[in-house]
Amino acid sequence: MAMVIVVAGGTIRIYDAGESCPDWPQCFGTWGFDISEEQQGEWFNETEEFDSRGEDHRYTTFEIFTEWIHRFLASLMAIPVLANFLIIWKRKQIYGDKLVKVSFFTGILLMVQGLAGAITVKYDNADWSVALHLGLASSFLFILIWQYLSMRKLEGVKWAVLSAPPGFKQSQFKRLMILTIAIFSLLILGAWVSSSADGNQGCSVGFPDGWPKCQGDFFPTMDASGILVQMVHRLGAGVVGIALILGGMKFKEKTNEFEAHLGYHKCLDLATGFWLMNVVVGGMYVVFAKMGDFPEGLSLLHLIIGVASFLSISVGLIMLQLSEEGAEDE
Repeated sequence: MAMVIVVAGGTIRIYDAGESCPDWPQCFGTWGFDISEEQQGEWFNETEEFDSRGEDHRYTTFEIFTEWIHRFLASLMAIPVLANFLIIWKRKQIYGDKLVKVSFFTGILLMVQGLAGAITVKYDNADWSVALHLGLASSFLFILIWQYLSMRKLEGVKWAVLSAPPGFKQSQFKRLMILTIAIFSLLILGAWVSSSADGNQGCSVGFPDGWPKCQGDFFPTMDASGILVQMVHRLGAGVVGIALILGGMKFKEKTNEFEAHLGYHKCLDLATGFWLMNVVVGGMYVVFAKMGDFPEGLSLLHLIIGVASFLSISVGLIMLQLSEEGAEDE
């Protein structure tokens, strides 16, 4: 359900509908989404607000619906999150104080995410607010997966992947954590680039001037903000990709050396595969674009694959962290 909310948020950005409900928590002063252009105009006149795309800009019912359903699903998420806390608390003797606190923190994080959504609306989808929103959503997904695997471990499942040789865990946990943080950081940077005023078209469009080059040059001058954010994102993606490949090779070597379970390495391989695929999708997004007209379906796919890469490596990191044998201070 959390992943569906993330995809819904990406869809809003694709249709440039982030301001289609300019107030929060209501939408044009109502709780619905079927709001005519005349009603939108009346609301703007009464509140003396204006849309960043022009005072005469109006939204379609579909654009308003994308924002409305995103908010509705995020609000609905409170029900299973509350149930999650109550179930863990009721079965405290099985799951312990730690998971009770984690399930409570999950509810707090959901409320913070709602506040971040309100901030995103207030600041008209500023690039930093969109990046913050996605960062919190990804953290929410991470914690849900961590709680689930922790529950399964406490319930006594006999998964071989939850048992790692001490030397392997001590030597590779830090490596896996650094790679996970790197993917997470580039995911957030990507949200910043896609939401920046000139981020998407900072390097121009088409092949090869827009991609793999930037403004027709592999090393363009950084005299424009759009070029700067694009090049930081591209260079970052390249550095993380190389780190994943080299780190994966070293990780596999240590897996064979300690005869550790292949599950951790497979998670890293999957994350690397998604990452390399996303580099191609990101390039195609620029290649098939026209100035002012980008293939937004590829943009949504870019987001989904990026999140999938983060979640893939996260599963490996969490399983290694939960493994029975390993560092004394888990």
